[in-house]
Amino acid sequence: MCAILDFMSGTPGRLLSLLSLLQMPRTWPGDDLARRLGVSRRTVRRDMERLRELGYPVQTAMGAGGGYRLVAGTAMPPLLLDDEEAVAIAAGLRTAAANAIEGMEDASVRALAKLEQVLPSRLRQRVAALSSATVPPVAVPDPSTVDPAVLASVAAASAWGQRLRFGYVSADDVSSRRLVEPCRLVTAGRRWYLVGYDNDQDDWRTFRVDRITEPFLTGQRFAPRLPAGTDPAEFARDKLYSAAPVFRAVVTVDLPDALARELLPGWDPGEPDGRLISPPDTVPWLASRLLGLGCEFGVHSPRELVDYLREVAAREARATGSAAP
Repeated sequence: MCAILDFMSGTPGRLLSLLSLLQMPRTWPGDDLARRLGVSRRTVRRDMERLRELGYPVQTAMGAGGGYRLVAGTAMPPLLLDDEEAVAIAAGLRTAAANAIEGMEDASVRALAKLEQVLPSRLRQRVAALSSATVPPVAVPDPSTVDPAVLASVAAASAWGQRLRFGYVSADDVSSRRLVEPCRLVTAGRRWYLVGYDNDQDDWRTFRVDRITEPFLTGQRFAPRLPAGTDPAEFARDKLYSAAPVFRAVVTVDLPDALARELLPGWDPGEPDGRLISPPDTVPWLASRLLGLGCEFGVHSPRELVDYLREVAAREARATGSAAP
């Protein structure tokens, strides 16, 4: 069980042990709890009242087969996890954070930062080993995968208001060291970006998180601020759109609707004839998403995507035409 139970005795430790039992999905007779905790039923009843005062929704069932159980309340109470549960949740959060799951991006990173802050080192090593030894099923390989440990460090620096020092590789492959006041993490399509104030450049910058290495929280505090008083997400979006042209693709795919939604999250089925509309992104990425589906598809717009796919088809034709029979 959690290491904290090994070091606590008396009422606090007993309450944690009781809470750990109640978080199992079952009803506990009072006699069973008293026997497991080595106390009287009266003490169990008092402890239940203490848990209720702390915000835990403990329900009492009377009569034969009755007892105590933890039920859903109006707010999420703190949870106790054993080692295996903590490792499983951390590994799942790392996968969610690294792949920027639609609608879960910010929440997964916040939860990952909180959990990794309190994980014992032995469990962090297990999570890292599990993450490195497993490959999530993805439809399209992405060379710009984010290291969840880097993402968690960046999120922690932003949440705690600490300057962050890290290595960075620019788009033209120039390496540098940066000292940044992190403002927000922003997702755009499949990538994570850090919006922050670059102390060395004395200006606001947007950094791709997959290009950040060796993040180090300096412990130096700074006063939170926003880039020119604007929303960080809008700032990042303006920077990205000005750097490279992006388009919304309108396509049809030869897949069942449910499978198409699963493989193309965020693509809006906004047309009555079954056409899908993509989020704004670059032409090469839109093409890679479509080609990775493994099915027939048609592109209605933009023209740039049609031309790009024709170039890809021509290269493949030349490659296969020159191959030996």
